[in-house]
Amino acid sequence: MSSLQAVFIDRDGTIGGTGHFIHPRQFELFPGVQEALLLLKKHRIKVIAFTNQHNIAKGLATEQEFMEQFESYGFDASYICPHEPEEGCGCHKPRPGMLHLAAEEHQLDLTNCAVIGDVGSTDMLAAAAVGARKVLVKTGWGQKSLDTYRHKWYDQASPDYIADDLMDGARWLIKDLL
Repeated sequence: MSSLQAVFIDRDGTIGGTGHFIHPRQFELFPGVQEALLLLKKHRIKVIAFTNQHNIAKGLATEQEFMEQFESYGFDASYICPHEPEEGCGCHKPRPGMLHLAAEEHQLDLTNCAVIGDVGSTDMLAAAAVGARKVLVKTGWGQKSLDTYRHKWYDQASPDYIADDLMDGARWLIKDLL
């Protein structure tokens, strides 16, 4: 039905929260997020969470708590970077390590995948590094990413679509495929 194999979706600022760390117990989804995930899944597209969560390294939450949260929302898989940015790991966005690992584990061609996120300098750059479609949502840091920080990322990773929210982005991806 569709050539889109998977959509990688950021957490903070994209599916809920403020763009800042919120423990999984206190985290609340934006309206329409569950419906957006179901819409993608209805079209046989895997929904995969991918998120930088360096507060795990600080002991403020566990990777397991995030994995359980994503599973409860209906994600097919989740990839979580628990490292501090300065650790230089390959999985901390904008590095594409989480995308490569997911591709290997789920037999994905990343050029047939998309990334939806709210930060150009992490989410969009990671997507660009692997040739995935790029959808920037205006929620969370999205609008500020476009207005204030555009110079840090836009030339290398301009979005294929700028969405009002996750549902808008999901609908665009599906419409683009039909």
